[in-house]
Amino acid sequence: MSPAAIIAPSILSADFAELGKECSQTIARGADWLHVDIMDGHFVPNITFGAPVVTKIRSHVAKPTEKHGKGTFDCHMMIAEPKKWVKEFQKAGCDLYCFHYEAAISSTAAESPEATSDKKTSPKELIRYIHEQGMLAGIAIKPDTGVDVLWDILENDNIVEKPDMVLVMTVHPGFGGQKFMASELPKVTALRKRYPDLNIEVDGGLGPGTIDQAADAGANVIVAGSAVFGAKDPAEVIAKLREVVDSRREKL
Repeated sequence: MSPAAIIAPSILSADFAELGKECSQTIARGADWLHVDIMDGHFVPNITFGAPVVTKIRSHVAKPTEKHGKGTFDCHMMIAEPKKWVKEFQKAGCDLYCFHYEAAISSTAAESPEATSDKKTSPKELIRYIHEQGMLAGIAIKPDTGVDVLWDILENDNIVEKPDMVLVMTVHPGFGGQKFMASELPKVTALRKRYPDLNIEVDGGLGPGTIDQAADAGANVIVAGSAVFGAKDPAEVIAKLREVVDSRREKL
């Protein structure tokens, strides 16, 4: 049986003028996590917000009382230098720091925004570092990246260097509201076949019209932005997403 559904609405689609209220209401409407999209204008062309905003919205949502629990801030770090910002986001209230594989293999080991380093980091080293700061670690892959790059990381015997979640992007990262890419679902299927207990997240174009495909592939952590925040009844949409994912659990 695969893990239970986790519904993580993306606050990129929320009303930024009422962001704290939107976050607390979304959790009250049945969401498990909040997906927090951090973009730096380098790794992706768009810019969103940084750690100070996360600090402010954290005051509107109670910290989870257990790992993966309700109220988890799932920070999707679409940034060129992911190690530099680990401590800043931990202080801001991040619970799960999800970096991109593509950034981790080409960035430095510097440990603060103002620092520099000639040493390179790596996915395993970055996962270890995130865990050392007391957060869960996620690793994300873009549509152009093959899932096979993750096997060595996931099959590592050293548990502190293994991710707590894998994110498979079902759109090209950088902007909300894109069309769902079903072409990425074989990656989810391959991950679920190898790792039945792994939290597998999908992000991009998810909603009532695409959730069946994602659930059938084996995804259990569902990011939905406009489908939730743009709905007449967000609670109904969250419940529907959960129902579909949980109905597939015994089949996977």
